[in-house]
Amino acid sequence: MRISPRIILTTTAVVALAACSTEAPEAAVDDSAVEDVAMGDEAAGTIVDVAVGNPDFSTLVTAVTAAGLGETLSGDGPFTVFAPTNAAFEKIDPATLSSLLTPEMKDDLTGLLTYHVVAGELKAADVVAAITEGGGTATLTTVQGAELKATLDGESVILEDAAGGKSTVILTDVDASNGVVHAIDTVIMPG
Repeated sequence: MRISPRIILTTTAVVALAACSTEAPEAAVDDSAVEDVAMGDEAAGTIVDVAVGNPDFSTLVTAVTAAGLGETLSGDGPFTVFAPTNAAFEKIDPATLSSLLTPEMKDDLTGLLTYHVVAGELKAADVVAAITEGGGTATLTTVQGAELKATLDGESVILEDAAGGKSTVILTDVDASNGVVHAIDTVIMPG
């Protein structure tokens, strides 16, 4: 069965609107940067399957493979992955990105990628609720060990990394059998 991200977003929005209170805003989604591609059965595959099935995550898939994280991200989880799109990776200097993908930089690449992963399953509504409960900021501890700050800019969730860089969540709640994927527009850096 082929389900496009737009269908997933529409369904998610309808369910979220029916279930939400007026206390916390829903995260806005700008899916214009993510192609309207088939994601397969939304909960049938792992996080890796979701990424492999979306051409906008091909650079991420290359990086996950180079870091040897495919088996981990196909494991039981659950995980929340803030997945940089190809456009996000294009913001990195090409020489730096090429260097990161070499075997000699595997540890650095692993640290970078695991900085995009949070243990447990956090849907967009969970992140927004945590931001609201935190007085405007939520702190997310990544699998890498460092923290991310999540805030709202209007209705968009913004992640701030350890270096002060910011990334906007542009697609939310792509379900996987072992967690959830949220697409982001900028690679976040652990420091």
